[in-house]
Amino acid sequence: MSPKDVLTARLQARSARIGIIGLGYVGLPLALTYSNAGYAVLGMDIDEDKVHTLNHGQSYIERISPASVTHAREYGFQATTDFSLAATCDALIICVPTPLSQHREPDLSFVISTIESITPYLREGQVVSLESTTYPGTTEEELKPRIESQGLKVGEDVFLIYSPEREDPGNSQYETRTIPKVVGGQTSACLEVGKALYQSAIEQVVAVSSTRAAEMTKLLENIHRAVNIGLVNEMKLVADRMGVDIFEVIDAAATKPFGFTPYYPGPGLGGHCIPIDPYYLTWKAREYGINTRFIELSGEINRAMPEYVVRKLIDGLNRHSKPLNGSRILILGISYKKNVDDMRESPAVEIMQRIQDLGGVISYCDPHVPVFPTIRKANFELSSVELTRENLTTFDAVVLTTNHDSFDYSAILEYANLIIDTRGVYRAKRHNVIHA
Repeated sequence: MSPKDVLTARLQARSARIGIIGLGYVGLPLALTYSNAGYAVLGMDIDEDKVHTLNHGQSYIERISPASVTHAREYGFQATTDFSLAATCDALIICVPTPLSQHREPDLSFVISTIESITPYLREGQVVSLESTTYPGTTEEELKPRIESQGLKVGEDVFLIYSPEREDPGNSQYETRTIPKVVGGQTSACLEVGKALYQSAIEQVVAVSSTRAAEMTKLLENIHRAVNIGLVNEMKLVADRMGVDIFEVIDAAATKPFGFTPYYPGPGLGGHCIPIDPYYLTWKAREYGINTRFIELSGEINRAMPEYVVRKLIDGLNRHSKPLNGSRILILGISYKKNVDDMRESPAVEIMQRIQDLGGVISYCDPHVPVFPTIRKANFELSSVELTRENLTTFDAVVLTTNHDSFDYSAILEYANLIIDTRGVYRAKRHNVIHA
């Protein structure tokens, strides 16, 4: 039998060992999904603390219970920092970050370092899948040459695919297993192996013609959201100047049963995908002489939202004859979306930084983030404060940046001196509420 046939048979029989590289918000759920599907799973990460936590049956992601990790451990799941163990895996799925550089250009350093860490241990009869969001051509231009530098032929000896992650933290309607999986192969043989890799763990696999098509699919999904959010954020600015409630307008427009999809404004874009993905395409498009003006304009609008929120805060304090400098400001919700602990690219962080730079005294309340984490763009030595009547009355203003369901919005409205509402929680006009 050929390496393709042997590998496909092992994947279909669930006798293959699955290696997941990068055990964050994408990799860990995927590892547990494969474990639940009956595969032996090896998780690899450079973070020793994560590996230690998982090997002791604990979790560092709020929505993943320790019980699910313990269950996976009972069925053979292991975590390690030893990348040489990639040789023991039949499939290697890369789920590492792809951030932007300080110049808003793709930073593939995590992907490159990962593939270079495992290539010395690649062997005949393995499949490598990249799930990290990236520009079209990455799999072919960056992974394929490095794999073939080891004397292995992609499509014959080793099989290379791209399958973009589609995780949506906080969405209770879907889980990794039930979200359709797009798969593109470097060759037709690679695609066959890729389908076998995912079909036993994911309910629906959607095959596309190439790795480039799969890479572009992911970018289109998130650029679609970024552009529409940019549009509605710009509409918010216009509506605010005209004295119109943008949320009322959106809700009314959403009653149209065709041709309209509601998007809602906010304090900016958050999460790993939507604030970042458009720049992966705009950067690559320049190589082809294309200026993606529409996409870049939406990015400018969305990036301007934190500054707009701070201006609204300053205006509100001025109405109370108070300067921002020296005022005590409470930020409500610092994760990038409601009901999750995910801080990646959260606009709340930029708002906090801007307020502090202008002399405001910052505190925050977020039941999902009890201690402000160490992140690249900011370092606040803060812990979440308790949301009580007494606490609320001591702040000159509260800025509602993430509308967690657990917040007592009635108490906030009653006891806060000033509320800057970036999420449209308070629709009716109130003397102490400013919509931003």
